[in-house]
Amino acid sequence: MIRICLAAACFACAGAVTAQTEDTPTGLADVWNADRSVPIAATDVALSDLEWLARPVVVFADSPNDPRFRQQLALLADRPDDLAERDVIILTDTDPDAASDLRTQLRPRGFMLVIMGKDGQVELRKPAPWDVREITRTIDKMPLRQQEIEDNRDNG
Repeated sequence: MIRICLAAACFACAGAVTAQTEDTPTGLADVWNADRSVPIAATDVALSDLEWLARPVVVFADSPNDPRFRQQLALLADRPDDLAERDVIILTDTDPDAASDLRTQLRPRGFMLVIMGKDGQVELRKPAPWDVREITRTIDKMPLRQQEIEDNRDNG
């Protein structure tokens, strides 16, 4: 079961909605590809499902009302095309009691932004919100992203 945070004002996720109709994509990759700008609740996400497919940007908080969480989602909403170009999937986790696999693996304390590579490795952890420009600069320095840029030059 995949849950999607519906984008309200500035992507403020107040709750998760389950995608379950026949017309709605059911796999994580399908949900993400349907709209890459919509944050996905990390509760039921396995990083192995994303390996070599997407770069997870995970936003943790202890509550969806955390001002840093809301600010981070607003910053991500400002430039969704730049993130989509880099195959970024936005994952959110605002429920410490749910003990999601991502929360158990990454062990956040309060608010935390985690940028991961397509190989599932943590590239950067930040205790404060970052704008898309800073995130994309970090991603663009990754070796795999450098290879993708080079491949696009050769093919384009």
